[in-house]
Amino acid sequence: MLTQRRSGILLHPTSLSGSQAIGSFGKEAYAFIDFLVAAQQSVWQILPLGPTGYGNCPYSSFSAFAGNPLLINLDLLVNTGDLGSGDSPETIVKTGNGDFGAAAATILPALLRASNNFKRNGSLQRQQTFAAFCAIQDYWLDDYALFESIRADQQYRGWQQWPDEISNRQPAAMAEWGDKLQDSIFQHKYQQFVFFEQWMALKRYANSKGIKILGDLPIFVAEDSADVWANRDLFYLDDKNRATLVAGVPPDYFSSTGQRWGNPLYRWEQMETDDFSWWRARFRWNLELFDLLRVDHFRGFSACWAIPASEPTAIQGDWMAAPGEQLFTRLLQELGELPIIAEDLGIITPDVTELRDQFGFPGMKILQFAFDSGWDNPYLPANHLANSVIYTGTHDNDTTLGWWNSLDQTGRQRVQDFLHNGCNNMPWTLIETAMASVANLAIIPLQDILSLPTDSRMNTPGIADGNWEWRFNPKVLDHRIIEKLKELSQVNNRNLCIPAEM
Repeated sequence: MLTQRRSGILLHPTSLSGSQAIGSFGKEAYAFIDFLVAAQQSVWQILPLGPTGYGNCPYSSFSAFAGNPLLINLDLLVNTGDLGSGDSPETIVKTGNGDFGAAAATILPALLRASNNFKRNGSLQRQQTFAAFCAIQDYWLDDYALFESIRADQQYRGWQQWPDEISNRQPAAMAEWGDKLQDSIFQHKYQQFVFFEQWMALKRYANSKGIKILGDLPIFVAEDSADVWANRDLFYLDDKNRATLVAGVPPDYFSSTGQRWGNPLYRWEQMETDDFSWWRARFRWNLELFDLLRVDHFRGFSACWAIPASEPTAIQGDWMAAPGEQLFTRLLQELGELPIIAEDLGIITPDVTELRDQFGFPGMKILQFAFDSGWDNPYLPANHLANSVIYTGTHDNDTTLGWWNSLDQTGRQRVQDFLHNGCNNMPWTLIETAMASVANLAIIPLQDILSLPTDSRMNTPGIADGNWEWRFNPKVLDHRIIEKLKELSQVNNRNLCIPAEM
C-alpha cells in the first residue's frame, strides 16, 4: 500500500501548545501543519480522538465514534458566533504539561454557553448543517448523546449501575429518559457537531498543504461506553452486564505480567451474523476522518488474548480466534482500498503475518526493539521491508534519548556495533537511521526530534496515572530543526510534494 516514500511526525493534538489547558484544534494546530510543510514532512500521526475518562487514555473512550470535546478550540467558536468574546475563559496555560481537569472545568461550561447561544441565535444555514450532521450520524450519535446525558444524571456511575430499565434499554424507558434529558442530549450533539466541524476543517487545511493525517483505531472499546451499552449482544457479558472475558496481552517486552486492559472481548460469531455492521460503520467513519489509519493491536483480528475477568493480571488467558480475513474481505468489498497500517508488535505468530500480508497492510518497525538479539531481529534496518512504517519509538516507548541513557555499556556497544556508528548524537543517530530505512514511511515522535529525556514520554504501559499530559513549547521548533528535517527528507527521497492549487 505504501508506494511513495514519506516521513512525518507523531504528535497527539493534546500535546499542542495554546491558551487552553490541553492542546486543541486552534491556531497552534494550523501552525504545526505549517511547520511540517516547512520541514518537508508529509504525514501527521495522531492518537485516537475519542472522549476519555479516568487516566485520560485515548485508547479507553466512552465511544468508538465520538470526539473528545476537550479538544474543541473556543476561539474558533467566537469566530462562528457561538461564543461572545467575553464567553471564552481566560488563558490557563501556554506551556508545561496538559491539565485535563482544568480543561474539563473551563471548556465544558463554555461549550454549554455556546450550545445555548447556538440553539437561540444560530444562523439558519448553520442550524441546517447541524440538523444534517445529526441525521447522517444518527447511527451512533443518538446512543452516545443519550448515554452521556444519563451518565451525568446518574452521577457518572457505570451504566450497569443505572436503573435496570434504562441499563437494559427497555423501549419505554429509552423514550422516557430521552424526553427528560432532551436539553442535555442537544448539548452533547452540539459538542460532536462542533468537534467534527473543527477537525474536518483542520484536515482539509493539512491535505491542501500535502499533509496526510494518520489516525489511530483502537481494536477494543471500554466496558463503560456507549458502544457496549447499545450493543450488549456483541460482547462477552454476564446477566448483570459485566464483562466475563477481557482483553490484554500476555507477558512481553513491556511487562513481565502482561497487560490486562480490561476491555470486554467481542462475540465475533454474533458480529458475523449481521455482516459485521458495527465494524463496517466504524471503519467507514474513521476513513472519512483520516487519510491513513493505524489499527492498534492488529493481531487481535487473528486471535485475541482472552483473560477471565476475575484474573488480576494477564498471565492467565487463552488465545481466542477472530475472523479477520472475513472482516477485511467485507471491508474491501464495501470501501475499496483500505489505507490501513497494522500495529503488529508483540507476540506475532505466522497467522498474524499471513493476515497482514494477504491484504497488503504495512507493518511497523521500532528501532528501539532492534538491538537486543541477533541479525535476524525483524526490527533491524537490514530486515525492513518497503511496505512498512519505521519508528524510532512509539507513544508507548521511552523517548529515544531516555532509552539510550537507560542502556548499560554492553547495550550501547551492541547498538554501536549494529549501526557501525559511534552514536555520539542520540537521538539523531536513530532518527537518521529511520529516515534512511527502505521502509517507505518513517514516523518520528516529536519528543525525539526535540532530543527530550524520559520525563517527556507520552505513556508508560502498566502505569495508570501521569500519562498523556506532555506538551511542547512551539518556540523550540526553530530554523535549525526545520533545516535538519528538510535535509534528511530530501537526501532520503522523502520530501513533501505540495499539491497544485485547484
